[in-house]
Amino acid sequence: MNPVATACILDIRHDSVVDGAGLRSVVFFAGCPHHCPGCHNPESWHEENGRQIDVQAIIDELLDNPLTNVTLSGGEPFSQARAAKIIATACKKAGKDIWVFTGWTKEELLEREDPDELALLFTADTLVDGRFDQNQIDTTPSFRGSTNQRILSRPFS
Repeated sequence: MNPVATACILDIRHDSVVDGAGLRSVVFFAGCPHHCPGCHNPESWHEENGRQIDVQAIIDELLDNPLTNVTLSGGEPFSQARAAKIIATACKKAGKDIWVFTGWTKEELLEREDPDELALLFTADTLVDGRFDQNQIDTTPSFRGSTNQRILSRPFS
């Protein structure tokens, strides 16, 4: 039995080729503390724009597509780290590659020492970290919005 019954999400999109390497299913979490100016997804800043979805239903939908790997994006997945880690762990066990986009840096997440955030961090295969900076827009096909953001592969310690 999961101790977290639901996650607040905006949407789940399948067959994305812009939210990580390869073909991906993307969970867009609702709620973000960063409010980066120029954000491409400002509707994701507020949880009231999302809907509560059963975590197991999210996992079932992600695992139902055998062709896609999984990206957790937002909003801020680490704001719902307990639910996000359950989703990531289940998908990882099923053999999916996990990307997580976050406005926090890896160092900020490590310093916070939140057990759920650390579990999510260490479950991810790739972390795209850092706040979007509209003065440093990245126009290359690199999966990041601005050049200050990093694309990091495990290990993250």
